[in-house]
Amino acid sequence: MLFLPSFQLARAYATAAPSQNVKVPVNLYGISGRYATALYTAGVKKNALEAVEKDLASLGALIQKDAGVATFLASPLSDRAQKNAGIDAILAQGRFSETTGHFLRLLADNRRLNATEGIIASFTEIMAAHRGEVSVTVTSATKLDNKAMTNLKNSIAKSALASGKKLIVDNVVDPAVLGGVVVTIGDRTIDLSVASRLAKLNRAVAEPI
Repeated sequence: MLFLPSFQLARAYATAAPSQNVKVPVNLYGISGRYATALYTAGVKKNALEAVEKDLASLGALIQKDAGVATFLASPLSDRAQKNAGIDAILAQGRFSETTGHFLRLLADNRRLNATEGIIASFTEIMAAHRGEVSVTVTSATKLDNKAMTNLKNSIAKSALASGKKLIVDNVVDPAVLGGVVVTIGDRTIDLSVASRLAKLNRAVAEPI
């Protein structure tokens, strides 16, 4: 596989900026957000979004499975030759797209491989928005049955979602909530738990009369 020199890689991803007729479905910030946005933009331009998403899912699984890969990506000490050799080894473990391969080279050249996991998470968030998906976490003391989940999904869809959005709901069990639920939608949290109501009651009782 032919890879561009580092200065050409940097220029290629710089010209793949969101301002160049590629509408990014959600604005993310920080190092991970900026690199994920650049990768999304490049994927759109190369018609390779699905391939890149599949690549990053495979890379994320590899990081979780192989401690050596995780350590290599996190290490700030390797020189450029060592980083490129490590990238070669990673790419050899799967059929990664050219776009993803170039991107990993760019991260190595810019000494940002330690941000790989964050970039994967940010890219996943962008792709969810691209598909019109909204992630919702429902925390309850015990696992909710199908009927309760369906009723909750319907309520959230009616009150909190724009038309055409798709709910992706994850039910997390935490006995500390005691009863009721805590619903997290993006950066919004709706606390309907018994624990929350007890805390409010305790504060009220503690106030001087």
